[in-house]
Amino acid sequence: MDNKELKALSQKLPFEKLYQEELDHLIKTDKHPKPAGWKLSPNAVRAFILGSGEHELEGNSISRKIFGNDDVVERSIVTLAGQRGLILVGEPGTAKSRLSELLAAAISGNSLFTVQGSAGVVDENIRYSWNYALLLKTGPTPEALVPGALYDAMQKGAIMRFEEITRCPTEVQDNLISVLSDRILHIPEIKDEEQSYLLSKPGFNILATANLKDRGVNEMSSALKRRFNFETMQPLKNRKDQTKLIIDEVNKQLKSENLSVSLEQDVAELLVSAFDELRLGMVEGTAIDPPSTVLSTAEAISVAYSAAVDCHYFGEKRLQPRHLSRYFLGTVIKDDTDDLARFKAYLRVIASKRSEQPEWRDFLHGHEF
Repeated sequence: MDNKELKALSQKLPFEKLYQEELDHLIKTDKHPKPAGWKLSPNAVRAFILGSGEHELEGNSISRKIFGNDDVVERSIVTLAGQRGLILVGEPGTAKSRLSELLAAAISGNSLFTVQGSAGVVDENIRYSWNYALLLKTGPTPEALVPGALYDAMQKGAIMRFEEITRCPTEVQDNLISVLSDRILHIPEIKDEEQSYLLSKPGFNILATANLKDRGVNEMSSALKRRFNFETMQPLKNRKDQTKLIIDEVNKQLKSENLSVSLEQDVAELLVSAFDELRLGMVEGTAIDPPSTVLSTAEAISVAYSAAVDCHYFGEKRLQPRHLSRYFLGTVIKDDTDDLARFKAYLRVIASKRSEQPEWRDFLHGHEF
C-alpha cells in the first residue's frame, strides 16, 4: 500500500509515512557520518526538521517543519547523538510533541514506540506485560512476554517517546532510571539467566516531553532529572513565522480532507494578531485583562481549521474573519466563566479602535458586547 492509499484510509499518518519521500531522499543522498543505529546523520536530521535548500527533492527544498527554536532543535540532535536522554519542556502548544515525533521519525524511521503519560499508566504499559494464556501454559518465558514501547525500542535500537511524562506517578517514571543508566532492562520473572535481561541496541534512547503547566502534578525525582538533558521550547514570537505556520498546517489539513476552502494570508494575519493581543493583554497601547486559557499556535490552527470546515459544509466559498470569530469562544472560554467577560472587553476595544477596518468589522460581526 503506497502513501496515497494510506492517507485515504488514515486520519493522521506517522511522520515517517507522511514525509516518506523526503526521508527516502535524505537517506539516499546523506554523505555525512551517522551515529550507530541512526537512519540519518545529524546534519540530515537537522535538514529534515528545519528545511534546507542544500537537499533538493525533485526541484523542491526539504520543507521546514518547526518554526523558531532552531537552537533547541540542534542541541536536541546533539543530545540524542551523545546517547543522553532528552526531555523537551515548555508551555502548551509550543510543538514539543511535534519535534519529538519528527526526531524519532528521522533518527529511527519509526515514531510509534510511544507512551502517552497519564495517571492511569502503570509499569506494564512501559516495559512489558504477559500473554496470560501462554503464561499459564509455559510459565514466564520470552514467548509469553508482550513487549511494551520501552522493550520494543531497546530491542530494535530506536527512540522511545514518552509524552507528558510528568502526568505519570513518580514511581512509574522511575522505571526509566536504570535503563538510562545501564541500558539494560531486567526481566526478573524469567529464571534463565541469559534471557532474564534485555540489552539495548545502538540507536536506542528516550525522548520525553513535559508541560510546564503540569509542574507539581508529579514532580520528577532528582535521580531521573540527572539522566536527562532539558531543552525548553519557546512560543513563536515572530508574527510572520506564526502566520506561515498556521497557513501551512491548516491548508495541509484541508487538502488532505479534500475540502474546497483555504486559509488566505489576510485572514491568517488577523487571526495571529487577535491571538497575540489576547495572550499579551495589550491592544495598540490599551491594556486588557488576558484570558486564563493558554492561547497557543496549536489553538489558532484549530480555530482556523474549524472555521474552514464550517465554510465548506455550510456553503461559504471563502473563509472570512467572521467565520474565525465563531470559534474563538470555544478556544478562549474553557473552564473559567470570567473569560467570557475578558473576551467581550477585548471586542469592545477592537470596536473602538478598528471599526473603520473592514476585516476587523467583519470579525466583530455577530458578537454582542
